[in-house]
Amino acid sequence: MFNRLKKLVGAPEPPSTPAPPAKVRLSHSPPPLMLTTQCCPSAIPPPCYHVTFVPFSEAPPPSPPPVVYSHYTEDMLRNMIKRLKQRTADLREKAVDPYATSPEVSPPVTPLLRKDDYIRKKEEERIAKEEADKKKAEEAAKKAEEKKKKDEEKRLEAVKKAEEEQLAEEARKKAKVLPDISCSCFDVLLSPIENMMDNVLGPTIDPLDHRYIAWLALVAVAYNYNVWFCTARLAFPYHNATANVYWVICDVLSDVVNVIDMVVWQPRLQFVKAGDIIKDRAMTKVYYRRSPRFKTDMVSILPFDLLCLHFEFSSIYRLNRFVRIESFFEFSDRLENVMAKAYIWRVARTTGYLLFMLHINACAFFVASVHEGIATTTWVYDGKGTAYLRCYYFAVRSLINIGGLPEPITTFEITFQMLNFFIGVFVFSSLIGQMRDVIGAATAGETYFRASMDGCVAYMNTYKIPRHVQNRVRTWYNYTWAAQGMLDESELLDKMPLVMRIAIAVDINLATFQKIDLFKGCDQQMLVDMLLRLKSIVYLPGDFVVKKGDIGKEMYVIKSGAVQVVGGPDNSIVFVTLKAGCVFGEISLLQSAKDGGNRRTANVKAHGFANLFVLEKKDLFDILVHYPESQKVLARKGRKLTKAKGPATGKTEEKPKGLTLFGPKPPTPKLFKALCNLRKGSWKN
Repeated sequence: MFNRLKKLVGAPEPPSTPAPPAKVRLSHSPPPLMLTTQCCPSAIPPPCYHVTFVPFSEAPPPSPPPVVYSHYTEDMLRNMIKRLKQRTADLREKAVDPYATSPEVSPPVTPLLRKDDYIRKKEEERIAKEEADKKKAEEAAKKAEEKKKKDEEKRLEAVKKAEEEQLAEEARKKAKVLPDISCSCFDVLLSPIENMMDNVLGPTIDPLDHRYIAWLALVAVAYNYNVWFCTARLAFPYHNATANVYWVICDVLSDVVNVIDMVVWQPRLQFVKAGDIIKDRAMTKVYYRRSPRFKTDMVSILPFDLLCLHFEFSSIYRLNRFVRIESFFEFSDRLENVMAKAYIWRVARTTGYLLFMLHINACAFFVASVHEGIATTTWVYDGKGTAYLRCYYFAVRSLINIGGLPEPITTFEITFQMLNFFIGVFVFSSLIGQMRDVIGAATAGETYFRASMDGCVAYMNTYKIPRHVQNRVRTWYNYTWAAQGMLDESELLDKMPLVMRIAIAVDINLATFQKIDLFKGCDQQMLVDMLLRLKSIVYLPGDFVVKKGDIGKEMYVIKSGAVQVVGGPDNSIVFVTLKAGCVFGEISLLQSAKDGGNRRTANVKAHGFANLFVLEKKDLFDILVHYPESQKVLARKGRKLTKAKGPATGKTEEKPKGLTLFGPKPPTPKLFKALCNLRKGSWKN
């Protein structure tokens, strides 16, 4: 029937592929018969059917494959069937297991929590999130710090390498000019002296040792003797049979000082190599022998004075002593490092430079006068009085351009005087400028203080601040400057490296912090970190440091002065006086604001001028993040100290019992009492 419909419609008929019949054998029963129908292709409807009986053992041929008209429709139907089967399986599983996952997307179920549990859970989540963020921030900061350290190490290595290359290049250049000098024979001769001095000075000595600086002062005196007196002896007629003996003695003494410096002191000086301080005696000796200074020192002590035995006695043979100028500058630098007020030495040194330039000009003027002839003209030295003093007076008036000098006559005199004027203007202006810089640097701090105070006073005058407030501000400025020499110590400490700041803070305040009961048993490094967070504040007499009822956010350490704990109606009662080294307000650092626990319980005011160190609660908490064990110790001690310092609890009142619940019995009214007495009298009658 379907085949006929297909023919009528005109659909193509798939080719038939006959397959071999399948055979099935049954042993216990005879093979039944099956009825099959076949449509006759040549028949005309009504169709004609042929009935054929075949054995059951022969299976029918397989059905032909289905015809696909639309692959897209077939794929869609197959996917829909697959989804429906999966949905059916899920629903069947859901019916069996109610906790199985539903195919539909359902909103999450909010757990039923109590309010306290919910708040606690949210707080735990917030704390966990904060800890995670803080941990990430610490890790990021740690990575940044490590990267910074690595970059700094690379930079330092590059700088160090460049410096070593530069030093090596300079050493090669100097070696060409000043070759190394071998002193093996001198080492053998001087070995007993060196061993003896090792017992006195030690194998090596620090360049900042006071003994070495004192010795450098003697070396500087010997050098100044040579540069001042050799030039004077060379220009003025100071050599004669009587004076030469004294000159020889002084010359020998100055040379002995230089030789002792080269043999005993310089080979013992410690030096820095690759960041390490070398304290080995042999290495310091080799270092000095290979340095350019040793070569210049050897040149400076060459005994050209022996030529005086053959030629005329003169100081010109001692001019090689001038090359030891490095010893004078070393003395100047070392002295500045150890002086409390280095500007005093700078002023004296600059003045010495000026006097020496005038000395050289005086010598030159005397030589020019001898060249022109003593007293030949009005300009030259006339030969009267002390020659050096008269020539020095001329040099002062000439170089400083005071005026009033005699007119030069000859060409030589005019040229000499013009050079004097030019050199005087240059030298004098340079020295005056240097003197101004030295004095300005010496008074820079006081200038800054005055400028700050003047600016503050101008501000107060602009806004018409009351006079008594202005006077207190001026008093604070004057006392702060007089007490510590600066307005803010942090400005100075911030410029120092961390190691130096820690050393200063530990030396000043660590002993005080170790005595505080609250911080006993805490990590020492935590105390050091706390010392770096301290801030210095100056309070004037009568200033209230804390007031009763204020929020406690700071702890105070008394650096100098005293404070008083006061009370009473007008704060006239002094309970206790705290002096330098005492601590107050430490409990408020660990108390919370719940129920007013961090409120101040007393008034504290300054008794006189008081300089206090302040530690804020925020800084303490920032430090405790890195010291969890110390945080637990502080929390435990804070609770104990709070209980110990808290007010004593009163005795519990006993509850009234029995008739005491009704209170005392009220008195009997007089009228009622009189009636009762009358009645009693009538009964007696």
